[in-house]
Amino acid sequence: MPDNLSEAMLASQAAMVEFIARNFKPVVDDIDSVTAQREKIRQASKQAGFFYKTQPKEFGGNPAGIFELTMLRELLAAANSPYTSAVFGPGPGLLHATEGVLRRNYLEPVMRGEKRGAFGFTEPDSAQRPTYAVSKGDDLLVTGQKSYVTGGATADFVSVLVNAEQADGVKLGTAMVVIDRESEGVTIDRVFSTMEGGGHVSMQFNQVRVPMEHVIGKIGEGMPRALGSIGNVRLMVAAQATGICQWVLQYIEDYLQAPHRSGTPLGDREGIRLRFADMRIETYVARSALYRTARLAETAENIVNETIATKVFCTETAGRVVDCALQLLGGQALVTGHPLEQLYRQVRSLRLVEGASDLLRLNLVKGKLELGLGRV
Repeated sequence: MPDNLSEAMLASQAAMVEFIARNFKPVVDDIDSVTAQREKIRQASKQAGFFYKTQPKEFGGNPAGIFELTMLRELLAAANSPYTSAVFGPGPGLLHATEGVLRRNYLEPVMRGEKRGAFGFTEPDSAQRPTYAVSKGDDLLVTGQKSYVTGGATADFVSVLVNAEQADGVKLGTAMVVIDRESEGVTIDRVFSTMEGGGHVSMQFNQVRVPMEHVIGKIGEGMPRALGSIGNVRLMVAAQATGICQWVLQYIEDYLQAPHRSGTPLGDREGIRLRFADMRIETYVARSALYRTARLAETAENIVNETIATKVFCTETAGRVVDCALQLLGGQALVTGHPLEQLYRQVRSLRLVEGASDLLRLNLVKGKLELGLGRV
């Protein structure tokens, strides 16, 4: 799996397998060595052509389709390496269709690797009202807070979802606006990290003046644009989850077949085999969902609900697979730094990123009952 691949897809798959084998070992622990190795891999990826598969042709890229990217991302996740994020180049994200100032001052520098952006979407539970923007002449005055801005501490700018309104309170709709992190009125009130190692900030906006030309698209398009970007990331997260499952299955298979203090390999025991069977069954089903959805993503259909279903199922499967692996391995897998201990923290976070599982469940049913969308 994936099955029925074209010759071009098979070649891409084989090239990534070879790339991983050639570049991802050995793994070094020293911070300076990791940084140097990541740069080495980035250059190797450019030479192999993978770096450009996430970049538009107009920026010198050779963009791959969603199906191919899903396949390649799963392969990278299955390598379980700290270097995987160095393989693909920066993509345009929310800025993909921007022109004028946004293109010149943000999109083009991002594609050159000169600027980094972050995404401000999540509102704090304590907020009295969502982040809003009041129209004032040629500007918007943005007020509010985003509580979970990943990479916000080092980003040059943040793409923020706001509710826009006129000065008299008339609602204009949602909008995505680009705000420089160093703009007057922007403050970071909290810097924190999460258990999988991610860095995040809580960011306040106090009457931040944002030019109208910093609106991505048009006012009223904010939520659809945000959800469109999130949908693509959800499929990427699902591929990451199934890739993790594959690494864990191989790791546990090697462990179950190895000599054991009992005198016979653990894999000879029927109870152990039943647990390992469940891990393989769930991974197979999750990967089937992943690649069905990836193929649908290359059509013009609305597949928001299918992407939700895939993200929820794949990430929850990864959680169960890693948990079962840890149980089979025993207490040694709880030791800080053990690969399963690290993955346990990582896969738990996947059930929250780009939409918590239960929130996505509610959105999926809303899509079906109220909009008639989605399939089984």
